[in-house]
Amino acid sequence: MRKVSFLFIVLFSFFAAQVSAQTDLPTSKPLKIDKVNPVNSSGTPSSGSVLNMPNLIKEQPSQDMNSKNPVKMLPDEELVQAGTGMKIDPKVGPGERLNGSGQYFPDQYLGDVKSSGKYIGIVCRDHEYVDGDRVKIYMNDMVVEHNLLLTGAFKGINVDLQDGFNRLDFEALNHGSSAPNTAQVDVYNDKGELIYSNKWLLSSGSKATLIVTKESM
Repeated sequence: MRKVSFLFIVLFSFFAAQVSAQTDLPTSKPLKIDKVNPVNSSGTPSSGSVLNMPNLIKEQPSQDMNSKNPVKMLPDEELVQAGTGMKIDPKVGPGERLNGSGQYFPDQYLGDVKSSGKYIGIVCRDHEYVDGDRVKIYMNDMVVEHNLLLTGAFKGINVDLQDGFNRLDFEALNHGSSAPNTAQVDVYNDKGELIYSNKWLLSSGSKATLIVTKESM
């Protein structure tokens, strides 16, 4: 009876140990790993759920160093400077061809007039669109008006006359906002009588010339 009891205890202990060992071990589940998309050496985007980036690397240029025109590492003296061959009209001032008629208006001879008075009165105005035209006035190569702004009304100065020929020059300082420089010029004698009237069309830097002859009494 004791042998049976002892055998029963041994078997019970053995089965209890087996059950305890099975409950302590973690259960395992096989991990399934999918195949990675193969790398496309040609640069073509691969398909899949990941973001596809376009191929930014194009075919690399090839340079044959044995060819007749290899890459030059030294300065090339055959290169031409920027602007070579460009022709610039020296007569045209800045912006001369950007607006207005687009033509160049050279020096203009206005003619000649006679006066027996001691002086003359010279008045000018912009007879077309008032756009800021300015002139410089010379009398016998002497500046008598440095900067006369031409408006819609007549403005001017009186100048003394020398015996014989007197040269009167009107230099266009600009052409305003619309080329060319335009003006009407009137000349009066010392009695206030109009003895001359004319108009000019000048590009910036050009001159209009009038000859005034003083007659002896």
